[in-house]
Amino acid sequence: MTEPGGTASPLTAERLLRRLEWRVIRRLDGRLQGDYRTLFRGSGVDFTDLREYAPGDDLRHIDWNVTARMDTPYVREYIEDREVTCWLLLDRTASMGFGPVDRQKSLVLAEVATTLAHVLSRGGNRIGAALFDGTIETIPPGQGRNQVLRIAQALLRPPPAAPVSRTGRTGRRWGRSHTEEPATPGTTDLSVLLRAALGLARRRSLLVIVSDFITQPGWEKHLSLLARGHDVVAIQVVDPRESELPAVGMVYVEDSETGEQIFVDTDDPVFRERLGVLAAERQESLQAAARKAGTLIHTVATDDDLVRALARISALRRSQGR
Repeated sequence: MTEPGGTASPLTAERLLRRLEWRVIRRLDGRLQGDYRTLFRGSGVDFTDLREYAPGDDLRHIDWNVTARMDTPYVREYIEDREVTCWLLLDRTASMGFGPVDRQKSLVLAEVATTLAHVLSRGGNRIGAALFDGTIETIPPGQGRNQVLRIAQALLRPPPAAPVSRTGRTGRRWGRSHTEEPATPGTTDLSVLLRAALGLARRRSLLVIVSDFITQPGWEKHLSLLARGHDVVAIQVVDPRESELPAVGMVYVEDSETGEQIFVDTDDPVFRERLGVLAAERQESLQAAARKAGTLIHTVATDDDLVRALARISALRRSQGR
């Protein structure tokens, strides 16, 4: 992975972290006034007491056994631990290679994960990571700057190569800035990563999933299991061109995970409209699955300002008492 802007110098973990400290973390400190509990409230908690339910209480804290015995709703009260164990669950499969040459989804993934690892580790929290590229690579929980650099370095390694299709092509260049075309659900099975997290997080933890959620079905049940015992933050990395193709005439569109290709006319308004409808339906399906699991999927786009995107996630979680 090279520096944004297409320069030849490799982007190292140290350079990435220094850049984020200057461009993102410093500004994020100002937006959140240093209170990162607004992003991660409730991640490490211990049960302390029971009390009667009051309007506005989090329904997830209702103790149904006590409620049934007392014939009136009771909620559990918690206090936050001083230290939290956080697991970053990171998708490095082939579809994450889509996006502008200088800002692919994989780079946004690295920036989000490194930023979160850094701000969490400053409070003495333990940060671990599970990276998924078809197999699981685990970085055990640790503390401090060296742990952040360890995670960043793993994310900056070259991602898995896209498969070569039967025609021998490895990916049609879109316009001037894209090296791969929008992926469709292919070989990735995100449930492998989520299932691994069930074994990694032994006690209640903060779990941050960062993925484009281009995956085989079946991951939803594992998300539900994780959300029952942990504070889950799901972040979807997207590129606008995955739902709205640039009008560049006839191009090959290749699934970056399977190598399958089709020839399409991107100037065709019917095709473009249909693609937009399918993208919207897929997004609603993702959000519905997340809501059923008791969480939300937050979106960060490749053209988003990262500070604003993370502050937006913070505001939404705070408004929902999370």
